[in-house]
Amino acid sequence: MKQIFSVIFFALMITIQSIGSEKQKIILDCDLGGDIDDAYAVALVLASPEFEVLGLVMDDGNTPGRAEVACKMLYECGLENIPVIVGEKTDDDIELQFSWSRDFDKLKPVSNNATDFIISNLRKYPNEVILFTVGPVTNIKSVLAKDPDVLKLAKHVYSMFGSFYRGYDLGPVPSNEWNVRANVAASKMLASSGAKITYIGLDVTMLVRLDEEYRDKLAMRNSPLTDALVSLQSLWGSRSHGYQTPVLHDALAVAVVIWPDLITTRKAFVKVIDDGYTVIDESKEPNSEVALTVKADEFTRRLVERLMHQNLGRK
Repeated sequence: MKQIFSVIFFALMITIQSIGSEKQKIILDCDLGGDIDDAYAVALVLASPEFEVLGLVMDDGNTPGRAEVACKMLYECGLENIPVIVGEKTDDDIELQFSWSRDFDKLKPVSNNATDFIISNLRKYPNEVILFTVGPVTNIKSVLAKDPDVLKLAKHVYSMFGSFYRGYDLGPVPSNEWNVRANVAASKMLASSGAKITYIGLDVTMLVRLDEEYRDKLAMRNSPLTDALVSLQSLWGSRSHGYQTPVLHDALAVAVVIWPDLITTRKAFVKVIDDGYTVIDESKEPNSEVALTVKADEFTRRLVERLMHQNLGRK
């Protein structure tokens, strides 16, 4: 009897450990290769053992070019098992960061289209997948056009999306945030999808910046992942408008799942109007949550610490 009890106890402990170590399934839909914050979002995803990454989906603009950047990042980090999916191409622009991955062919995107990839995974794993959208939501429009109720099967949607109380200048007037106004019709569809959504908007993202001290630390780390970030940032920073200090909009949207204590939120009914503004209708029952405050310094500290201590690379 004592031996049977020991076997049962051992099996129970294994089960508990297994449950405790279960990873969160995620899909990241992004416009990597444009503003540098997408690269930091991808880097945080790759460096986070909490996640099982079902796929990196490229959205908006020159999606094949974005996919090449993603494929090279994954290859350099030894993560070829993560699929890259090319979303709907909306233009032929060549972003400066694309030169980092020009002619790279050691890893290719998968053949699935973004619409079917997102739908199939949400239906395969109902209420298990967190979907991040950190760019214009063109792919989400196609998903909802084909399967109007499928986003309701997501465990949660976290979107870098909108401006509710403060705008780009952090003044008291909201802005029509880029990810929304880039495709207003798609943004309206996301907001009215019935999914469980938390909006990480300009109210909090404009407060999170990667200052020179942290950038220097990452530059000296000399790992495949940090070297990729340094290279992509140097290309991004060479643009004529002179941006040098990244505002880490998209990385914050990822971070709040890992570290939910970083932000506070409120429940609200959010809708998108024709000029690309996100509006809260106080007369209606909430359909989402909106981020209100952020521990900005703590976010950057944790982000850099994680990127400094990861050891991704080809074996």
